[in-house]
Amino acid sequence: MPISHEAVALIRLRGDAVPKGCPFLFPGDVPGQPVVDLKRFWERMRVQAEIPDVRIHDLRHTFASLLVSGGASLEMIGRLLGHTQIGTTQRYAHLIDSPLRAGVNAVGEMLKPRLRVVGAGRE
Repeated sequence: MPISHEAVALIRLRGDAVPKGCPFLFPGDVPGQPVVDLKRFWERMRVQAEIPDVRIHDLRHTFASLLVSGGASLEMIGRLLGHTQIGTTQRYAHLIDSPLRAGVNAVGEMLKPRLRVVGAGRE
């Protein structure tokens, strides 16, 4: 799975914060072990980041929403999210309407000064 240059930079920064000799990017509470209780780990991260109401699924949904608004296909989004069924990705299909609507509204704004009603006043 590809990751962005920004993600690579964050991983490198995170690696600098890990104790020397530790093979895990996210060490667990037990020395020499990785994080195993994601729920507790995520709770601590939310508190530190001051984002108390954000769920892990919210991050996935935001990622998919940004891809949709950027014009990515549902197939690409599904692959990036690791979906094996296209139906799982279909829940983001409604978001495609937003950039489409923005596109037609942009054209409408471009034409607005030129629009006039033809045949006004005729009966």
